[in-house]
Amino acid sequence: FPPTVFPLSCVVQNYSWGKVGLESEVAKLLASGEPLVQIQPDLPYAELWMGTHPRGDALIGDNRIPQKTLGQWIADNPACLGAKVKDAFQGQLPFLFKVLSVNTALSVQAHPNKELAAKLHAQFPEHYPDANHKPEMAIALTPFEGLCGFRPVEEIVSFLQNVPELRALIGEVAAEQLERSGSDDPRGVSAALRVCFTRLMKSEKKFFVDQLNMLVKRISQEAAEGKDTSGSSGDLLLRLHSQYPGDIGCFTIYFLNLMRLEPGEAMFLGANEPHAYLHGDCVEIMACSDNTVRAGLTPKFIDVLTLCEMLNYTPAPSSSKIFPAVQSQLDPNVYLYDPPVPDFTVMRIEIPASIKLYLISAMDSASILLVIQGTAVGTSTAAASEMSLHRGSVLFISANESISLHLSSPDGMLLFRACCLL
Repeated sequence: FPPTVFPLSCVVQNYSWGKVGLESEVAKLLASGEPLVQIQPDLPYAELWMGTHPRGDALIGDNRIPQKTLGQWIADNPACLGAKVKDAFQGQLPFLFKVLSVNTALSVQAHPNKELAAKLHAQFPEHYPDANHKPEMAIALTPFEGLCGFRPVEEIVSFLQNVPELRALIGEVAAEQLERSGSDDPRGVSAALRVCFTRLMKSEKKFFVDQLNMLVKRISQEAAEGKDTSGSSGDLLLRLHSQYPGDIGCFTIYFLNLMRLEPGEAMFLGANEPHAYLHGDCVEIMACSDNTVRAGLTPKFIDVLTLCEMLNYTPAPSSSKIFPAVQSQLDPNVYLYDPPVPDFTVMRIEIPASIKLYLISAMDSASILLVIQGTAVGTSTAAASEMSLHRGSVLFISANESISLHLSSPDGMLLFRACCLL
C-alpha cells in the first residue's frame, strides 16, 4: 500500500510585515524542521502555509509517493479526507493551517459571509478571487496583540471626548448621536456606531492626514513631557503611525478592542468581524478562501464602502472575544478549539515529560499535525517507515489513521493538530 501518513515540506511567505530572520517563529520552525534551509538574517518570514492552497501547496516529503504536492495527492485520493468531509467539501481539504510571525500591523480587514462572498466574487473577481467565506482563528504561540471587534460604547465615547482630532473627523452630530445612544436600545447603538465609523473611514484624505499629524504631534509632545497618554492610546497610535504614516487605519484603534493574548489563548474571527493583527506569533486556521475586505494599515487595494456596509457593529468587551479551549473528555492532554463553523477545529496537544508513549488518535477527518516543541519517533501502519518528529515537523494524517509517538525529549511535547469535525 502507498503511505497515507507522511511528512510535509511547507511553503513560506516572505510578506514585508513579517518578523525578520531568526526573530520569526516561522523561521525558527523552518530552521529546525528543514535543516538544509538557510535562514536569511534580513528577510521577513511572515507565514508558513500547511495545506493545499494553489499559492502554497505543501510538498510531500516521501519519495515513495508519486504525487509531488498535497493538493495533487488529495485530488487522486479524496477518500483520505474522511467520508463526511469529502462529501461536505467536494473532495477538497476545507482549511488552510498557518503559522504567522507578525512584526508590523496587518491591514484593518474583515471577511465576508458566504452570501456576500458570492456577490463580491461575481462583481469584482480581480479583488475577490473565490465565492467562499473565510472565518479564521488565531492561537497565540508568543504574547500576541491584535485589534478585534468594536469596543464597548463607553470606551469609544471616552476617546471621542479625549481625542479632539478623532471627534473632528467624525463630526459633532455623529459623535453626539453615539454619546446619547442608550444601552437599552442595541439597534440604536449599532446604527450610531455605523455612522461614526463610516464617517471616519470615508473622511477626505487631506483632512484626515492633517488631523492625524496634529494628533501625532500632540501625543509626541505629551509623551516627551512625561504625561500619561493612555487616554488617547498614545503608545499604540505612535507605533502604528511609524509603520503606516498618514494611514486612516491609525484611527481605528479608538473603535476596536485591543486584544493581548497569552500563549494558548485564541481569538475567533467570524464573518464581518473587523480585525487587524498587530504583533506576535500565532498558529492560524481559516476556511479555504482569499476573500479579504481591507480598509487601512495597508498598501493593498482598499474597499471602504464594502467594509463599512458589511461590518458587525455590535460592541463588546475584549474579554468576550477570547475564544476558550475546552479540555477533551477523552484525553486530558488535548485541548479543543472548536469554533461555530464547520470548516475547522484545532487541537492543542500537550504531552508531559512523564509520558513516553502517546497515541495520536484516529479520527473521521484528515488532519495536519505541527510540532512546536519536543522530539519523538512516530510510527504508523499507514506510514512507509519511522518518522522523526521534532520542532517544525509537519505531518499529514489521513482520516482513520493513528500515530504512535515514542517521546525522547526530557520536557514533553507541544503539538497542534488541525482537522474538520463534522
